[in-house]
Amino acid sequence: MEELNELLQQRREKVDTFRAAGVNPFANGFTPSHRSREVLELHVDHDADELHDCPDAYAIAGRIMARRDFGKAAFIQVQDASGRLQVYVARDQVGAESFTHFRKFDIGDIVGVVGVPFRTKTNELSLRAASITLLTKSLLPLPEKWHGLTDVETRYRQRYLDLITNAEVRDLFRKRSRIVSLIRQHMLDNDYLEVETPMMHPVAGGATARPFVTHHNTLDMDLFLRIAPELYLKRLVVGGFDRVFEINRNFRNEGISIQHNPEFTMMEFYRAYATYHDLMDYTEELICHVAQDVCGSLKISYGGKEVDLTPPWERLTLKESIVKYGAVDMAVLDNLEPLRAYAEKLGLTPDKNIGPGKLLAEIFDVVVEPKLWQPTFITEYPTEISPLSRKNDQNPEVVDRFELFIVGRELANAFSELNDPLDQKERFVQQLAEKAAGDDEAHAMDADYLRALEYGLPPTAGEGIGIDRLVMLLTDAASIRDVILFPQLKSENID
Repeated sequence: MEELNELLQQRREKVDTFRAAGVNPFANGFTPSHRSREVLELHVDHDADELHDCPDAYAIAGRIMARRDFGKAAFIQVQDASGRLQVYVARDQVGAESFTHFRKFDIGDIVGVVGVPFRTKTNELSLRAASITLLTKSLLPLPEKWHGLTDVETRYRQRYLDLITNAEVRDLFRKRSRIVSLIRQHMLDNDYLEVETPMMHPVAGGATARPFVTHHNTLDMDLFLRIAPELYLKRLVVGGFDRVFEINRNFRNEGISIQHNPEFTMMEFYRAYATYHDLMDYTEELICHVAQDVCGSLKISYGGKEVDLTPPWERLTLKESIVKYGAVDMAVLDNLEPLRAYAEKLGLTPDKNIGPGKLLAEIFDVVVEPKLWQPTFITEYPTEISPLSRKNDQNPEVVDRFELFIVGRELANAFSELNDPLDQKERFVQQLAEKAAGDDEAHAMDADYLRALEYGLPPTAGEGIGIDRLVMLLTDAASIRDVILFPQLKSENID
């Protein structure tokens, strides 16, 4: 820390020195004509002879990431948003006064350079600077140049520093942007209308999760940061928008792990006159489309293991999956007491009042979910744990719902929507009873949503896809914090 404070003091003294010499250490007005990559691409096929009398001058701006001094000349690496370009700065080219100032520039400073392209003796395409201007004086030194920023918590907390020093991180977030753009365009191409719904809800709904609570002073009412946009999107389907989608943030006041961040990005979409079977087909199409573009193949690597996204993907009911991966007979799953005994054998300690549906879900989480490496749709979830889903016509104990699992984690959740307002009210009442019994994640009663259903929700299927988890999959990221620019962390004391 003492060494860091000394470097900070030295750089602050340089700020004063520059100002005394009439050089603004935080200048404005320099306009780049090109980015580094553009210069490299324009001359990639030109050899030294072809560039010898090249008249083209380029203005680039970026951060000094490395330098090698040779008395009256120096090579620097200038990094901008597109990459790096080597620049040769010589006293006889930029002038004695400018070169004197340049010698005080530090790694991390942001500069503007105007120069012409040439190739060095090692054949590296570079710019020969005709002028170099200090645009922003960096007061703090960058991490050690050969290893970059490696401390994980510092990388998450100071993402700006992570982006400066780690090219692979910049590439990951470019891929994230590409993934979101591809999803959005695919939805638009399939006649979905992009919409925005409220972030603050008077009733926390659309999922079973614990919300964040805030208070509006003027209205003197508590509001909840949304845990899901579902109920508002379905109101829009009631209003006549047959296909809608939203890509935006959800907030859940729950734990933090490699799969969970309190603030995360979801896409939810709803299609009238469709079933959850239609959405399984569409989900395959959508994810394969994105993966092919971003990864160049439907066979990708995650954590050193292959994932084959080639459709069709496996489809199993919840009970079938437990039988397949849990070495248990179906008959055990159809009766509460044998089911409870099986759960206890697995090491679970279910509450004595737990219903068979919740118990099946707990068993699934332990026995099946970690083993679903290849893409798999799990269907026929218990009605007991699906308060917004349509009951199956043949078996009302389950709903017309699926969840998609890849690499042992849930990626999407979808179902044919419950559009019977009387059934929905009964489900809400049951959820209220569970909330009163201590379930903080039980769904609240939403009277206005019930009123909307009474006007008539057409047969509809809806789905939520976790964008962060999809990005993790397609970029081989081990933690959700790797794919969120500014993940939630504990507070830090900064002197």
